[in-house]
Amino acid sequence: MAIIVNLDVLLAERRMSVGDFAAAIGLSPANVAVLKNGRAKAVRFSTLDAICRVLGCTPGDVMTWVPGDPDGDPVE
Repeated sequence: MAIIVNLDVLLAERRMSVGDFAAAIGLSPANVAVLKNGRAKAVRFSTLDAICRVLGCTPGDVMTWVPGDPDGDPVE
């Protein structure tokens, strides 16, 4: 997939642990790890809203789209 999740960068910039972040947005640390590692198949708008509220960012800061083929390999 050509969607890149930037949660690890945003958490590092804010010096926030995954545990603290998970508690703040109401998810388990395991589910945050699934999001952070780009393995999530979907994200609820309510979760995205909580992420943006806690991190003080926009959805475009959390996720970016990179052109690629359907298998997720970037186009060179």
